Amino acid sequence: MSEINRFNYVLTKLRKTSPLVHNITNYVVMNNTANALLSIGASPVMAHAIEEVEDIVAISSSLVINMGTLSKNWVDAMMLAITKAKELNKPFVFDPVGVGASTYRIETAKNIISRATPNVIRGNASEIMALAEITSTTKGVDSTVSSDAAIAAAQKLSKELNNTVVISGATDYIITQEQINEVSDGHPMMSKITGMGCTATAIIGACIAVESDYQLASTVAMKIMGNAGNTAAKISQGTGSFEMNFLDSLSNLKELQ
Repeated sequence: MSEINRFNYVLTKLRKTSPLVHNITNYVVMNNTANALLSIGASPVMAHAIEEVEDIVAISSSLVINMGTLSKNWVDAMMLAITKAKELNKPFVFDPVGVGASTYRIETAKNIISRATPNVIRGNASEIMALAEITSTTKGVDSTVSSDAAIAAAQKLSKELNNTVVISGATDYIITQEQINEVSDGHPMMSKITGMGCTATAIIGACIAVESDYQLASTVAMKIMGNAGNTAAKISQGTGSFEMNFLDSLSNLKELQ
C-alpha cells in the first residue's frame, strides 16, 4: 500500500467508526475543536468535572489533554482521566500549551507526563524545546522559533518517553525516535486563527483512536489540518471567513492529497 493510500485508509476508518474523543481542553477553543472533530467525522465530548471524567474515559476511544487554561480543578480532572486512560490502555495525546511560560505550567506538564506517558505530544517548537529541557524561550502560547529548530529536542523527548512527538509550524514534523515525517500542506493564515494548534491536537486524538501506529496517525492528522487549511485559504477573504471555510473544508475532505 502506498503512503498516500495508508493516509486515506486512516481517514476513511475515522469517518466510518466516528470514535468518541474525550477532550479536557481549554475553554478558549472548546467550540472550535468540538466542531472540527464533528466535521472530520469524530464524536467529541468535553467533560472536565472530576465527578465524571473517569466514567467518560471508560466509554471513549481516546483522550485529549490540553493545558491551555489551567486551574486546580481542571488539573485534578486531568490527572484522574490520565490515570484511568492508563489503566484501560486508552491512547492519549498531550498538548503542553505555553509550557515554560510559568512555573505552574512547567510543574503541571511534568506531573502529567510522570502520571502516564502520552502516546503523542503535540506542541509548537518553543513548547517542545521547553518540554525537552533544552530551552525555555516560550512566549505565551506562540512559538518564538521555527519548527525545524526543535527537531533535536523532539527526538530526545521521543527517545526518553518512547512515544511520538509532533512539532507544528510552517512545516510540521512528526517524530518517533529516528523516524521523521514532514508535512508542509498548510497555509500562513492558519497562524492567525486562535486554537489551530489545539484543533490539530484534537484531530490527532481522533486519529489515534482508530490507528495504533501513532507515527502514521499523527501524520494523517497533520495532513488533514494542512489539506483543509490550504483549501480554506483559497476561498477566504480574511480570518473570519477562513474559520467558517476551514470547517467546511474538513467536512468536504474526501481524500488526502
